[in-house]
Amino acid sequence: MKSLLGFICTVLLLAVLVLINGAQTLSLAIKPFAPETFRRFNRWVAGAWWGWCALGAEKGHGVEIVLTGDTLPVGENSIIVLNHQGMTDIPALFSIAKAKERLGDLKWFVKDALKYVPGMGWGMLFLDCLFIKRDWLSDQKHIHAVFEKILKHSVPLWLVSFVEGTRLTPAKLLQSQEYARQQRLPAPRHVLIPRTKGFVASVQSLRGHVDAVYDLTIGYVNGAPSLSDWIHGKVSSVHLNIRRFPIDSLPREGQALSQWLLQLFQEKDELLDTFYQEGVFSVPA
Repeated sequence: MKSLLGFICTVLLLAVLVLINGAQTLSLAIKPFAPETFRRFNRWVAGAWWGWCALGAEKGHGVEIVLTGDTLPVGENSIIVLNHQGMTDIPALFSIAKAKERLGDLKWFVKDALKYVPGMGWGMLFLDCLFIKRDWLSDQKHIHAVFEKILKHSVPLWLVSFVEGTRLTPAKLLQSQEYARQQRLPAPRHVLIPRTKGFVASVQSLRGHVDAVYDLTIGYVNGAPSLSDWIHGKVSSVHLNIRRFPIDSLPREGQALSQWLLQLFQEKDELLDTFYQEGVFSVPA
């Protein structure tokens, strides 16, 4: 029954997403003379659909989101960095954003190819998400153009960056460990070495607009589940440890920011090592 309910919820959500894409396309008609209304509408439809995803996970699938660490304020602008184990990381983040009134304000660093995918990819095109080709010379201009628009219009923001650049897999972990040895860095066990350029550009460009950097560490007691496991109700809980760093506490110079992020992921690796031994991060927030 739980598996059937999860399948029905997923089909309904995907069907609604197609209708939302149509409404978003129609909203282009008002963009030239009412850009603020265009942004508000697309913020609303994104928040509504992502909210249904969060509700479906919590009520339909029965997933418990276990939070530990810092308590986040409501309605704060932030940059979010987190480890990436699979697609199931994303609906867990929806639940936190919903509680902090930033669900419609999520903007993502995502692979450029995603913008050609109907549904989620097309929807992100209307939200000023950052589609990345992993070529810094090509990506840099686009990133700064989006940031200029955010600053010009004081756009509310939770900017989500999976700074590892890809999902954790055994093969990619081996590659990251080899890179760490070449760079004389501690070899990670549970995360990949983060890519720092996008993070540095985000902090330096958005300082003064964002209030903090949120470090989210995601853990699964029985290992990272597949999206199929999630849809069929086989995931009982997702653990998230939260650390909040005021933006003024971060270094200003680029190299120092890179080192700060590398150190953050070394600490995240230690945190996950303890989690996998004990099954919990710390006292729930």
